[in-house]
Amino acid sequence: MELDERTADALREFGNIGAGHAAMALSVLLRERVNMSVTDARLCPLEDIVDVVGGADNIVAAVFIRIVGQIPSNMFVLLSLSSVDRLLDRLIEPVESRDDYTDLELSAIAEVGNILSGAYVTAISTLCGIHLNQSVPSVAIDMAAAVLDIGLMTSSTDENEAILISTSLSQGKQSIDGHFFMLPDVNELDTLLGILRGKLENG
Repeated sequence: MELDERTADALREFGNIGAGHAAMALSVLLRERVNMSVTDARLCPLEDIVDVVGGADNIVAAVFIRIVGQIPSNMFVLLSLSSVDRLLDRLIEPVESRDDYTDLELSAIAEVGNILSGAYVTAISTLCGIHLNQSVPSVAIDMAAAVLDIGLMTSSTDENEAILISTSLSQGKQSIDGHFFMLPDVNELDTLLGILRGKLENG
């Protein structure tokens, strides 16, 4: 789908507001100031998602959330393992290396994904003036292609594009990069983009 300038502006605004909410929520969780910036905001063809996160065979941490309400959708929060390890070092305790993840660490990853996705769900709700809720998050550590295939199979979307928001969180000298993919259900992508454009035009 070709994006006009108004729609591109709408996605960037959506991304910036969501990043602001996410930085505030993570600052509370980590008890330190967190800065968050949007490095990319666009529509992404589904077949290109794995390339965005480093390739089909790249091992990633994926948090899946089902969004229900006026724009039912699926959302993925994808983090590199190096970013996840830095987060866990801050949230639980630093370790030299992790061969596997404990139940506590997986719960922490799910909670971070829940906070980050919640920030963007709130941003959409605020911008569009619509009601949305999110499910309990599911977390998986696996190859990017595997986790995305499972998620796409559970989606009822016929759209061939997802909304991509890439962000970079910085805390001191450390940075954590995350990617958010939102896949609205059938015909809901056009509805969402139309509402976003209309809201921005009307202030």
